[in-house]
Amino acid sequence: MSDDGDFDLDDLQRRMDGAIDALKKEFAGLRTGRASVSLLEPIRVDAYGSQMPLNQVGNISVPEPRMLSIQVWDKALVGAVDKAIRNSGIGLNPVVEGVLIRIPIPALNEERRAELAKLAGGYAEQARVAVRNVRRDGMEALKRLERDGAISEDEHKAFAADVQKLTDDAVSRIDATLKTKQEEIMHV
Repeated sequence: MSDDGDFDLDDLQRRMDGAIDALKKEFAGLRTGRASVSLLEPIRVDAYGSQMPLNQVGNISVPEPRMLSIQVWDKALVGAVDKAIRNSGIGLNPVVEGVLIRIPIPALNEERRAELAKLAGGYAEQARVAVRNVRRDGMEALKRLERDGAISEDEHKAFAADVQKLTDDAVSRIDATLKTKQEEIMHV
């Protein structure tokens, strides 16, 4: 084979792995009935003119197995933190007590479990879309390299098959991760 120009299959692999890692972080935030600080990790708060992670505006703790608390450092941000949690789609209703926000974790009923499983499916679909976008970028790079004469048509086809294999592997890992998380959510 000739020099493959700018085409970097390892970079595509890293980007696809990044989408899967992001999915796992999203899944860590889906609760399964117990209070966990990771439940609040995906939440971002409108603070000081930008979106900040919740853990950068307050101290998050788990005082009881079914309770989270956030000690907000800036009193002016209490309302923004409350709003961010309510609008996060994780079904929690914070109770504001001055600069302390208590978040009771309700027991999961069958309806809520199904809702969380559906939310997990949405996160998995976002990860699949991210992987397909990486695939598209790789395919466009291959077309550009072939058009510029950096690779032959046969090399283009071989690299395209490699990119498709990476994509298929990443999507199957996403599906397996989703299946595991949905079983965990639905387990009573």
